[in-house]
Order: sequence, then structure tokens, then C-alpha cells
Amino acid sequence: MAKRASPLTPTDKLTEEQAAGELQRLAKLIAEHDKRYYQQDAPTVSDAEYDALRQRNNEIEARFPALIRKDSPSKRVGAASTGRFKKVRHAVPMLSLDNAFSEQDVIDFASRIRRFLKLSEDERIDFSAEPKIDGLSMSLRYENGELVTAATRGDGTTGEDVTANIRTLHDVPQKLKGRHVPPICEVRGEVYMTKQAFLKLNERQQAAGEQVFANPRNSAAGSLRQKDPNITASRPLGFFAYAWGEMSDMPADTQSGMVKWFESCGFKTNPLAKLCHSVEQLIAFHRKIEEQRSHLDYDIDGVVYKVDRIDWQERLGFISRTPRWAMAHKFLAERAMTVLKGIEIQVGRTGALTPVGKLEPIGVGGVIVQNVTLHNEDYIKGIGGKGEPLRDGRDIRIGDTVIVQRAGDVIPQIVDVVIDKRPKNAKPYHFPKTCPCPLHTDVVREETATGEEGARARCTGEFACPYQKIQHLMLFVSRRAFDIDGLGEKQIEFFFEKEWVREPADIFTLSQRNRAIRLEEQEGYGETSVRNLFAAIEQRREISLDRFIYALGIRHVGETTALALARGYGSWDAFHDACLKVAKSDADAIADMDALDQIGDTVVQAVAAYFGESHNRGIVERLTKQVMILDAEKPKKDTAIAGKTVVFTGSLEKMTRNEAKAQAERLGAKVAGSVSKKTDYVVAGPGAGSKLTEAQGLGVTVLTEDEWLTMTGQ
Repeated sequence: MAKRASPLTPTDKLTEEQAAGELQRLAKLIAEHDKRYYQQDAPTVSDAEYDALRQRNNEIEARFPALIRKDSPSKRVGAASTGRFKKVRHAVPMLSLDNAFSEQDVIDFASRIRRFLKLSEDERIDFSAEPKIDGLSMSLRYENGELVTAATRGDGTTGEDVTANIRTLHDVPQKLKGRHVPPICEVRGEVYMTKQAFLKLNERQQAAGEQVFANPRNSAAGSLRQKDPNITASRPLGFFAYAWGEMSDMPADTQSGMVKWFESCGFKTNPLAKLCHSVEQLIAFHRKIEEQRSHLDYDIDGVVYKVDRIDWQERLGFISRTPRWAMAHKFLAERAMTVLKGIEIQVGRTGALTPVGKLEPIGVGGVIVQNVTLHNEDYIKGIGGKGEPLRDGRDIRIGDTVIVQRAGDVIPQIVDVVIDKRPKNAKPYHFPKTCPCPLHTDVVREETATGEEGARARCTGEFACPYQKIQHLMLFVSRRAFDIDGLGEKQIEFFFEKEWVREPADIFTLSQRNRAIRLEEQEGYGETSVRNLFAAIEQRREISLDRFIYALGIRHVGETTALALARGYGSWDAFHDACLKVAKSDADAIADMDALDQIGDTVVQAVAAYFGESHNRGIVERLTKQVMILDAEKPKKDTAIAGKTVVFTGSLEKMTRNEAKAQAERLGAKVAGSVSKKTDYVVAGPGAGSKLTEAQGLGVTVLTEDEWLTMTGQ
């Protein structure tokens, strides 16, 4: 079976349909890397390669916000806990940061903040800036000043209890100092190991014939996840405090003030942190830290910027799991020259064919690179998304000497070809006209919205194509879907080839059929591993509605869209009923779905197509007999707008539209994009047009911005 493609098509060349396929592949691949990094402490790619994947994802989402997935890496943090330690649910989620890879990204970051907060150009924004430590994120909970729990980030919502091990760290106080310590205080930061300590540890490990760690981050994580705290205590780990979770009181009103307070409590904070008063100062600080990077005794991979005023942080809020008020500015790309030995075609879940270059292994910034994305047929030919020449029109051929780049310590791509070194017998690469699957079904180039030929080639086999079936299964077991530990790419391919698992429901009947299958007798399995696998499957028979919707693999329904649908319908029965009606072209059902915020025609049509196919309905029906789907979280009940549906229209004067939406969702309301008979309130500002007219016609309550702010207590 062909391996799943690394998703990396140039963002400016993607059609909407191509972008959806790319985002799906990225979500799966990054989830696998998250598991290796956060759970197993054994990453198979460098931070640079990993960041490249995430950067790619973010660029596509910026162009196609309607396609943002529920399992999007931009909304996802870490990986689920391994099960080795007791689980701890974070009172306040531990979020990830969006990445910047250029100075323009930083300028855009500041501009977005200014627009969101409606700040004038001469109003200063202060930023707290500090090196981004490459370690293991940790949340320390103190009650009445005493350390009670230490938990890893995990998936951002639930982590692992490593309290006994954390107590062995000298940098973590068992009791907070000072007189003004809140009754509940969660201090967050990074556990790390210095480079010098890392080298000494590996020397000891090697001498003892034990595991040698790949880098200081892995060694810190591995040390912290020891069952025996004495082993943790024997390894030199440090801790930098820089953030907080649940706080019964706030000792300061700025980010920098909180960091100073951490110091007063007995924590170590990064001495290189600085308060910057402009974008120019941020960029200058980044350049300075990058120059110092090699001289520091701990690993960093960029600089973190945070809006300093906490009240502004609260107003800015979050985009799913990423704060609007913070960003990680990664370091620059690195390049190297090597030879392209071959090109393989990989088939994704939606049938998209992605060419992957096989390189003569080469070190790029300390990482060995062997595979590189070639995006699509046009990219290989030297043609851009708008028909413009790439690499001055130079095509890519097998045998070429190529220049490989990892942007921001990220995923590699070919940026140029050295024509002078091209072999005389090198011939232009011919993209396949048939799928590499056993059926050899035809491959077609997609059409754009204007009817022109797109860059993405797709297998026409649909569900008959085994590669696409496998990718659907891989999505199903991925981290942001059912997250079944022990079921990865290799296992899914193996079970599929054996015809033991051909659709999701088969996963949950695997143990029942094992008397005939005898999985423990297969190479690579034993009684313990089989028992662990079946236990992991059993643990996933209960799933949240948004995860379940995402796991179905409906085209254009990613993590964010699935969450919007789950919030909009509340229960599986309600959602399923609506989908069946949409598939039958029920006008009211279509209008209701289209009215949900972040849901548009593309998603509605995709839902209709999915549930209009009897094969899909059968898969869903068999699956729902095996699992319990939990209702979406109930809205807050202590606010005037909890559970209400709100539409914003016109120009708001005291807050931006995005800020108003974020505020409404925080208070438990549903934000819709259009007015319907189910709308409770329409908040109308100057210039309100058709939506205001519709609201008046339907008798929907119309509020001014001031009335809205009074109602919400703002």
C-alpha cells in the first residue's frame, strides 16, 4: 500500500477543494507526529519539519477560513495522555500558539490586534517578549500556597499527573513565597534540560547500555515521565515559569507584572525576557536572540510575543485553541543541496494525488532530510497556481541536484534546481494518468470555481479505491477524532489488507472476532500488545459530538466546522436528522444549517452529498450501534444570552465584529451568520442592511450595540 502523502501543496495554487484535502492530510500527519513527540518522547521529524507542517496548515486556513477543521493543528494542542499516569483535566485549557516565520508575519500580527481592539495608529501596544524554550509544558496547581498537582499539557484539555516527579525539581517551589498568594493559583511554564546536562546524561546512558536521547527536549520529557521519581530526581531538570491557568485572584494586571510575581513566589523566569513597545522592537529583539541562540545552554526555536495588558488579552480572546494575543516567531529557514533520486505518488483520503520526492539523505540544520513535498503536477513542471513561472520555469526531474529548504525549522521543500548539474539523460516527469491503486482508476485534474483546470489531480475511484478507504480509516482513528492508541498508519494498512477492518465499525468488533483472527499470533503482536489495543478501543466507545462529526470524514468538515455543527445542533439525533433532510433538499433544513456561523454553501453541499450516498449512511448506521455519542456542551446558564442565537450586522462602533462574536460565545450564545425564525437577537449597527430587514420581517428582537452591551453586562 502507498504511504500517506505529506500534505504540502503551495497555498497560492490551491482551489477550495484542493485546500480541503490538503488540510485533512496535514491534520492526520501532524497528529501522528504529536503522538510521537508528546506521548512517546521519540519524534521522527525535527522541530523545523514539524513547524513547516503547521505553517502550511495555517497558510491554507488563512486563505480558506471556511475549511478550518476541528482537528486542525492550529486548534490542537499536544497529544492525548499515554495512560501511564493518572489523567488530570485542566481547569483552564493549555493552549498552543500561532507561528510567525517572517517579519511581515509579526507586522500582520500587531495589525490584527490593533484592528480587533479598534486602536488608533498612535496608541501604543506593549508586548512581553521572551525566548521560546523547547521543553515540556507543565501546569502546577497550588492551593493555599501548597503544590497539590503537576500536570503535563497532554491534548490541552487533559494531561498526565506527574506531581511526584515534579516535586524533585529544585526550580519548583513546594510552597509559594510572599503574602499575597491567591487561594487557587496555577503556574505554567516549561520543563527543560540544559545542553550540557543533556550531553552528560547521554554519556551515562550509553555507558550503561540504556536509551540515548535524541535531544534535550526528549530527555526532559523522558525523565519527567519516569514511574520512579528517584530517576527523575537523578536527572538535572529546570523549570521556567511564564504563564498561568486558573487564578482565584490576579496579582498583576500585565503579563510582565505576572512574570515578576512568579519570581517573588520563588520561581525562575527567563532573564532574557523583555518588554517591547513596538513591532520594530519585537523584530530587533528576535534578531538579537537568534544571534545568541547557539550560545545559550538550553534549546530555543524562536521568540514568543504576548500583548502585555491582561485586560486586552481577555478582550482579544482565542481562535479555537490559539490566543489572538500571542504568537511564536520562529527562526529562519535553512537550505542544503542534494540529489532527487525518485518521485512517489501518494493518494489521500479524498483521492488527491500528491507527488513526494525521495532525496539522497542530506543534513539540513542538523536534521537528516530524505523526503520532500513536490505539491502537484504543475509544481514539478515549474508552473505556479496562476500560471506564473516557478524557479524561472525550471522543471524538476529525477536525478536533478536540488536545493532543499526547511522554513523555520520546518517541513522540507524544493526551492530550486541546479541546471548545471542536471544529468544528460534526465527526462521530464510525466504525472500518472491512472491511480497507483490496484484498480488503476482514471486520474482527473479538478476544475476551479470558474470552470478552469485546477492543479490538484484526483483519483476517480472514490470508495472503490482502497487507498482512499485506508485514509478514511486513518482519519477516523486520528488524534482529533477517536484517538485510538495503538492504531496508526501501519496497523490500519495491515488490518485493511487482511480484510479485518474495512470500515470504522469493524474496529469496535475486532476483539469479538479475534477468536478467528488470532491477532496475537501475527508478527509484531503478542498477548500483551493485543490486550492493550483492545482496551484502547474499548476506551473510545464514548465520544463527543464534535469529534464524531469530524471523524466521519465529511469533505470540507474540519475540526472547527465540526465544532460549529455540534454546537448548532446539540445532539447526534438532531444533527443526523438535519443531515438526512439536507440530503433530501429540504429547504428549511438547508437554511437552518446555512445560518450557523462558519457554515456556508460549501459545507452544506458536502453534508448533502455525504448523507445522500447510501454507502455512507450504512457506514454511519453501523458505527452508531458501536459507540455512544455525547451531546455538545451545554451553554452557560448564568448569563442573559446563554443558549440564545445572535446575529451581528452593520458596523459596530465600540468593538469589532470578531470581538463581539467572541464575547457572545464566551457567554454561552450561538452566533449565526444569517437571520432565520430561530434567531433570538439581531445586533444592528450603522449600515445594517438585508439582515436587519429580515429580522424586522420575522419579528426578531433587534438590539443596538449599547443595548447589547447592557444586556451582556459589558
